[in-house]
Amino acid sequence: MLGTGEWGSASAYAAPPMKGNPFSLGVASGEPRSDGVVLWTRLAPDPFAQDGMGGMPARPVRVHYELAHDERFRRVVRRGSVVATPELAHSVHPEIHGLRPDREYYYRFRAGADVSPVGRTRTTPPPWTTPKDLTFAFASCQAWQDGFYTAYEHMAEEDLDLVVHLGDYLYEYGVKSNRRGVTTDPGFHTETLDLARYRLQYGLYKSEAPLQQAHARFPWIMTFDDHEVENNWADDIPEKDQDPKLFVERRAAAFQALYEHAPLRRAQLPDGPDVQMYRRLSYGRLADFTMLDTRQYRDDQPCGDGISADCADRFAPDRSLLGARQRDWVLRGFSRSTARWQVLGNQAPMGQTDHDPGPGATVWMDPWDGYVAERNRLLAEADTRGVRNLVVITGDRHQNYAWDLKSDFADPASATVGAEFVGTSITSGGDGADMTAEGTKFLAANPHMKFFNGQRGYVRVNVDRERWTSDFRVLPYVTRPGAPISTRASAVVEDGVPGVQV
Repeated sequence: MLGTGEWGSASAYAAPPMKGNPFSLGVASGEPRSDGVVLWTRLAPDPFAQDGMGGMPARPVRVHYELAHDERFRRVVRRGSVVATPELAHSVHPEIHGLRPDREYYYRFRAGADVSPVGRTRTTPPPWTTPKDLTFAFASCQAWQDGFYTAYEHMAEEDLDLVVHLGDYLYEYGVKSNRRGVTTDPGFHTETLDLARYRLQYGLYKSEAPLQQAHARFPWIMTFDDHEVENNWADDIPEKDQDPKLFVERRAAAFQALYEHAPLRRAQLPDGPDVQMYRRLSYGRLADFTMLDTRQYRDDQPCGDGISADCADRFAPDRSLLGARQRDWVLRGFSRSTARWQVLGNQAPMGQTDHDPGPGATVWMDPWDGYVAERNRLLAEADTRGVRNLVVITGDRHQNYAWDLKSDFADPASATVGAEFVGTSITSGGDGADMTAEGTKFLAANPHMKFFNGQRGYVRVNVDRERWTSDFRVLPYVTRPGAPISTRASAVVEDGVPGVQV
């Protein structure tokens, strides 16, 4: 057995001398379970290389890893190596098993003579126990060109068990002028369409130190929304007029690049334009995280997408956002789960967002408002199948909401069956404001809405056996670095009492 501090060696696939730091994109962990996690890094000494290969040679390279109880690696518990291949942009995703539950671990990688930064991760409690509490943050929507990732600096300083990212980790748009006041290389000016360009875009985003800090500090649970591929895509239907065959190729490239840059398990390795992203992760018997995929299996948005006050098709009983197979899987989970809190990781708001305080409802077609029958069925089934506490966490909107989920949004007096917390963006939309004209309209038109805020930031959650508390952590600006953070409001859900208290 190797002695403490020894990495071992393997001549096969030996790393070449690097002209830059091969760990320029940092390290990460994710998909925490009671007995293990997945680790991640990608070798990229030149992350802005135009061919998308990160400055690596077109051959496999062996990458070693260590996992220890302590930050100085005096008590190493796992050593191993994996082969980074050019087919996956020299990314690696070692899945670590046999760890002890509810424990903190430290990890690092080595390629040749180069050693990565140290990351910290954590396993979840045993599945048969109900832990005292859980603290996590959820975030979404981090358009690089819209501002600095200051929110992640603050998130990295929090005392969290894990992070949930709900999508729009990447934006497909070309990056020329931006709110940062930074001029980018011409390689970033075109829209992201093929694999090399997606890899280059991820290189831009993941080069940001605050994002690397948050990844290295906590295990992440990740999914995607639309911008990882293209705005408002639906199944194999692009938003814009383009050849369907080309869009399927684009989707395959986008999914591969996502996998190459995220701490995901092999179960999430794409098969061409398809990827298995809906999945369930448990935190003992305290909480189940049911991560949804609201893009791959949906019907096209009704009435030409956009916003509408008179779209009858959004009520059609056969319209689906989840697809039949995923929906049935979610409902079976409602029946089988023993968790006190059932958490749906959701991409676009489930609650109704009426834009008009007058009669009727003027709503967006892309989120659940365009798929009313399926929303009503999902909420009704959660109630009839005995879900003790249904809480939906959501991104997409670049705004903070706390609101009740109603059995029938057309009837404000109908039963409240759950709570939804919509989290704002990390940067998307620029600086934002505490209250906006749109927020004033939303509060007037949506009696189930208890809180609105339009600043940037993330949501910090503490959940125990008696209550769920969401702290809306916000920044006054993101278009320049160094913003302080504060808790704008806190909202609570009491065990066994559906709905939000602010």
